Amino acid sequence: MLSFPNAKINLGLNITSKREDGYHNLETVFYPIGVKDAVEITDAAETTCIIKGIEIPGNTTDNICLKAFELLRRDFEIPHQQITLLKNIPVGAGLGGGSADAAFLIKLVNDKFKLGLSVEQMQAYCRQLGADCAFFIENKPVYAFGKGDEFEKLEVDLSSYYLVLVKPPVHVSTADAYAGINAQKPLQSLKEIIHLPPTTWKYKVTNDFEQSVFDQYPQIRQIKTSLYDAGATFALMSGSGSSVFALFNQPVKLPELEKNNIVYYNI
Repeated sequence: MLSFPNAKINLGLNITSKREDGYHNLETVFYPIGVKDAVEITDAAETTCIIKGIEIPGNTTDNICLKAFELLRRDFEIPHQQITLLKNIPVGAGLGGGSADAAFLIKLVNDKFKLGLSVEQMQAYCRQLGADCAFFIENKPVYAFGKGDEFEKLEVDLSSYYLVLVKPPVHVSTADAYAGINAQKPLQSLKEIIHLPPTTWKYKVTNDFEQSVFDQYPQIRQIKTSLYDAGATFALMSGSGSSVFALFNQPVKLPELEKNNIVYYNI
């Protein structure tokens, strides 16, 4: 069986407070986008994971898809599977690619072996793997809060815009991004601001990671500036970076990025 995990972007991200468990409380809006991986499971003599496409740092045996599969095998008698992952979503980009792969793997296994897991049960497995992983079970725009794993559904539709996603050749460490954060509750909740027209977002919807990440990687700041110079209605870094997305009213080409061999996607 085969499925196609998609990426997400963060329409704003506010770090609101430090938690006693060492994590941070935050608020953000997760929005699914059409950059996709492919994941397939087939019967096998032993459970393995084969990764193709974009290289993923680290050992294949530590892949999050394997971790997701083993979580299910603790509770269900599931035969060994070969997991084949074709990686296309950029890694270390704030796009949730690994979390998406794990969530879609759980949905695949649930369907193939008729486990009968509910949305809530699949989300519970996902929450053991990553804060944004549970989002990809329903895979619809949500206002996320807590550690980023509690959700409220909301209506956000960007289909009338042309979305451009830029991935510079930079890998941002989440730990480094958090190191520069001064958590504080915003004057107005993102849940309220996000319902305003995107034409007003430029000075209202923010990402608290941008300042510390831009200080470490000024080329990411320059990409955001270049997108506005090209006529973007709104541009923002996604998650803890390093990707930057922008909304345009019409199709756009970005020769400056092409000249510097920076990958970008028209979505």
